[in-house]
Amino acid sequence: MIDQRSPEWFQARLGKATASKFYDIYKGDRLAGWKNYRAELVVERITGNPAESFTSAPMQWGIDTEPLARLRYVLATKNQVEECGFFEHKSITAGASPDGLIGVDGGLEIKCPNSATHIQTLRTGKVPDMYMAQIQGGMWITDRKWWDYVSFDPRLPDNANLFIIRVNRDDIYIGSLETKIKQFLKEVDEECQFVKGYKQ
Repeated sequence: MIDQRSPEWFQARLGKATASKFYDIYKGDRLAGWKNYRAELVVERITGNPAESFTSAPMQWGIDTEPLARLRYVLATKNQVEECGFFEHKSITAGASPDGLIGVDGGLEIKCPNSATHIQTLRTGKVPDMYMAQIQGGMWITDRKWWDYVSFDPRLPDNANLFIIRVNRDDIYIGSLETKIKQFLKEVDEECQFVKGYKQ
């Protein structure tokens, strides 16, 4: 297994559409998120180097807090979580890095958001829309039937710091996501050809 965020992991993801960015593709429809991510993959493919990524303080908080969230999930559900690396789609240049695999059918997505987002999730009892493409995309890439979504905020008291909801595979959603990803990757290919062949 390749450890997530290791140099090998970044290399494995090079130039591929990854689940953490599926929302930009699914909702972006060639707006800023779509265009910026397309350019990022073009640069990766042409240079052979992973794009430089900025880690904000909230992102670092999420990275640092994820192991505790995973432990809390295991204690709450008694599910055994297998940590894993990067999974590639069998036929297109896309992939996913689940936060864990559960048994033969399940997976795990952990978010450690700011307190406002976590509290809003507690209120709605639903997965925030911005994460659904990543979750369904994870099931699509790994060919699994369900995913547990975890929101964790240790700054809140024990009765309110952990939220878990199971999301079942939605093949209609996945079909729509796959169509948009294929269109996005076609544009990445076209943009690579344009840049490689550009002459003033």
